[in-house]
Amino acid sequence: MVHQYKLNGYNIVLDTCSGSVHAVDEVAYDVIALYKEKSKEEIVRELLAKYADRPDVTAEDLEQCLADVAELEAQGKLWAPDQYENLAFDFKNRNTVIKALCLHVAHTCNLNCSYCFAAQGRYQGERALMSFEVGKRAMDFLIENSGTRRNLEVDFFGGEPLMNWDMVKKLVAYCREQEKIHNKNFRFTLTTNGMLIDDDVIDFANKEMSNVVLSLDGRKEVHDRLRVDYAGRGSYDTIVPKFQKFVEARGDKSYYIRGTYTHNNVDFTKDIFHMADLGFKELSMEPVVSKPDDPCALTAEDLPILKEQYEILAKEMLKRDREGRGFTFYHYMIDLTGGPCIYKRISGCGSGTEYMAVTPWGDLYPCHQFVGDPKYKMGDIWQGVTNTAVRDEFKHCNAYARPECKDCWAKLYCSGGCAANAYHATGSIRGVYEYGCELFKKRIECAIMIKVAESQELAAQGIEVPVQLGSECSACAGDGCAE
Repeated sequence: MVHQYKLNGYNIVLDTCSGSVHAVDEVAYDVIALYKEKSKEEIVRELLAKYADRPDVTAEDLEQCLADVAELEAQGKLWAPDQYENLAFDFKNRNTVIKALCLHVAHTCNLNCSYCFAAQGRYQGERALMSFEVGKRAMDFLIENSGTRRNLEVDFFGGEPLMNWDMVKKLVAYCREQEKIHNKNFRFTLTTNGMLIDDDVIDFANKEMSNVVLSLDGRKEVHDRLRVDYAGRGSYDTIVPKFQKFVEARGDKSYYIRGTYTHNNVDFTKDIFHMADLGFKELSMEPVVSKPDDPCALTAEDLPILKEQYEILAKEMLKRDREGRGFTFYHYMIDLTGGPCIYKRISGCGSGTEYMAVTPWGDLYPCHQFVGDPKYKMGDIWQGVTNTAVRDEFKHCNAYARPECKDCWAKLYCSGGCAANAYHATGSIRGVYEYGCELFKKRIECAIMIKVAESQELAAQGIEVPVQLGSECSACAGDGCAE
């Protein structure tokens, strides 16, 4: 399967199943577009007519171009066969280990954000803080179900996890003790709205957290419209200085400033650029997912504007990078030189199988976006997964599980998309959230364009960058990432 598009002056040809990316001139772009539809003679005749005003486009040139395209096809770099469908189901049918938990240490929050999918941290239920005993059992459950995997991941999540900060610190200390006993390595992430950040949080998180996610929606007027406290006061002026101090002290350790854009700020690039101008270099901005009648909900009329915004973002990122003031954008971080491995590209995030959410009471759900839905309660951290039907449903949720994805060029980049978004949009985790698909495909086009631009700049310096799909990884042999 071949996908062709033009962006920022580049003619880009992507071969889905090999992962090969080709930046070509306009004539080669047209040859590839016609190659499977017409005979060589027809292609030459049609393109000679199209480029009649260009003396440099001759029949000999077109025949050479056709030969080059044929050679790329023979090498498996164009129209490569899809060899991965059986791998998708074989991989998920194997015994999977649990490698990550989203630990809901607080089902309560000190902000009252109207667009919150978690109903201001309550997840449609009662407010609660996780006890140390439940947290400790959750870590034991993770260790017991992780097999031989060494690296384990835990995201301290909410609500607002800093409202249960002392418990978080005690739990990290407990995990550090267990690492030595069980030959494990815990990697922690903290996701916070920032209201309760102080020197203790900064010092401890920068020592123990592999990543921190800091919630900021961008410009003050955008952020303060929805991210307010229970008195209706915006939180921008409180959290921005704290985030700046946090990030400055963090050094080279990972973090993300993460925002959400809604119908109210479809010009979200201004928010991203604002965050970059505040000094933040690792940024993420997610589209809101809400009910259609919600005032924040994205509309059909917003879609072309949003696609244009992603192109504006990609071009500005290239410009700023050349000026020495670049930043990263989560959805444009794509590795075209080798990974991730094909098993990961097929199976996606691993929700409901390798990754689960734990409530303050110890209940298990496929991920944080399913918490509170009784249909998707999987069990608990004492009895383990008892609702095996849900686990089996998620095992078969992948890039090949949806008929709509069969002929989609982006399926090995999205792994079939987010199961939670599909469920909330269609009522089935095997459904397709079409709006999200459109945005995802635009983001991938932009991400690849950035890589093309960077590779051409390197090529001008005599540096060649190979591009290929992530292959089978020798470290895990398809049994789950060893890292």
